[in-house]
Amino acid sequence: MQRIFFIIFAAISLLAASSQVFAQGDKKHPEDRDAFIAKRNAFITADLNLTPEEAAAFIPLCNELQDKLFELWYGFGKKERDLWMKKNPTEDEYNQLLDEMMELKAKEAALEKEYYLKFRKVLPAEKVFKYRHSDGKFMRSLMDEKKREKRKQ
Repeated sequence: MQRIFFIIFAAISLLAASSQVFAQGDKKHPEDRDAFIAKRNAFITADLNLTPEEAAAFIPLCNELQDKLFELWYGFGKKERDLWMKKNPTEDEYNQLLDEMMELKAKEAALEKEYYLKFRKVLPAEKVFKYRHSDGKFMRSLMDEKKREKRKQ
C-alpha cells in the first residue's frame, strides 16, 4: 500500500512539477509538454497493447484525467513546500494542510472513479485494470532516466 501511495505521489509530483514549468510559459521549450504527453501516451499504448481504435478512444480520456488531476492538485505542492520551509509551523497549520490534502484525495478518488467508468466503456476491463500499473511504470522509468542523466553530469 505504501508503494502504491509513493508511486501515485511521485507521479502527481512529477506531473505537477513538469506542468508548473509549462504553465509558467517556458518560451524556450514549449514543445516539452507535448513531448512528455506524447511519450507517456506512446508508453501506455504499447504497454497495454492498445489497438489503434482503442488508443484513439482511450488516450484523449487519459489525457483529460491527467489534466483534471493536475488542476485539482495545482497549488498544493507550493503550500506543502512553504510549510516545510517555515521555521516553526504550528499544529493548526499542519492540521489545515492535512485537512486540505484529505479533501483533495477524496476529490481525486471521485475523479478517478468517474474516468475509470468512462475507460471501461472504451476498453476491456483487463486493460483498464492494467492502466494504473502502466502509468506507474512510465513514471518510474522517467524518474530512472532523470537519475541516469544526473549521474552523467
